[in-house]
Amino acid sequence: MKSSDPSIWITGAGGLIGHCLMQTCPSTFRAVGILRGDLDLLDATAVEERFKAEQPSGIIHCAAISKSPVCQQNPALAHQTNVTLTQHLAQLSESIPFLFLSSDLVFDGTQGDYRESDQPNPLSIYGETKALAEELVLRNPNHTVIRTSLNGGQSPTGDRGFNEELRRVLRNGQTMNLFTDEYRSPMAAKVTARALWELLAVKASGIFHIAGAEKLSRYDIGRVLTERWGESHGNILAGRLKDYNGPPRAPDTSLCCDKASQILSFPLPSFTQWLKEHAEETF
Repeated sequence: MKSSDPSIWITGAGGLIGHCLMQTCPSTFRAVGILRGDLDLLDATAVEERFKAEQPSGIIHCAAISKSPVCQQNPALAHQTNVTLTQHLAQLSESIPFLFLSSDLVFDGTQGDYRESDQPNPLSIYGETKALAEELVLRNPNHTVIRTSLNGGQSPTGDRGFNEELRRVLRNGQTMNLFTDEYRSPMAAKVTARALWELLAVKASGIFHIAGAEKLSRYDIGRVLTERWGESHGNILAGRLKDYNGPPRAPDTSLCCDKASQILSFPLPSFTQWLKEHAEETF
């Protein structure tokens, strides 16, 4: 990495995917991590001043309130963080690449195997904010929306990956109710990061789905992980969405990634395949 390499802002660099992007930055780019303690992204003036001073060559925008319960409890803050902030950064990036991390939860889950052309219909406030932000980002035909699914791995704070949440519950001797009829396309965050760097390198624009090549229920994901860790399945409870009384949940937001696969230099792996091929890694 040289000081003359294109500098790419990574917002949310302290999160799971942002951290992986910092760790896997190709030699052709220079990753600049934007951390909450260094810059308040909700301070528009401060963001503009730093943007003008550094003049980044691109932005990969990962920062968000990504926990759905938090969004449900504070919709105003969720909108400010996930929508207004995204709009501001996209406007600053009018003439440079801007990659926005969105979610499979922009869909209602009635169909599954969603393609980029399918119409969003979010059920949660989190999904609503992501869908709104997508529309704003795509007003610039050179900008990019990346929809991804559950991402796992090791985050700096130890609580951003779905695997980290499950492991913490098990270590505390608690139980976790995981639905047998709620499906996602889980992915290792390292794979997501690699795909993002490749899409940036080729200046891909529009919407792309980046997720695991395998649809798994929440319960199956839990069993796969407990088997890897040598843990008992006893604390993993098999739940059903019909018995759930909380905010609406999308039953099947699995993603079809054929479009991205035509561009990427590697196949997007299934989650179970990736775990087997990386048995030596802590996950």
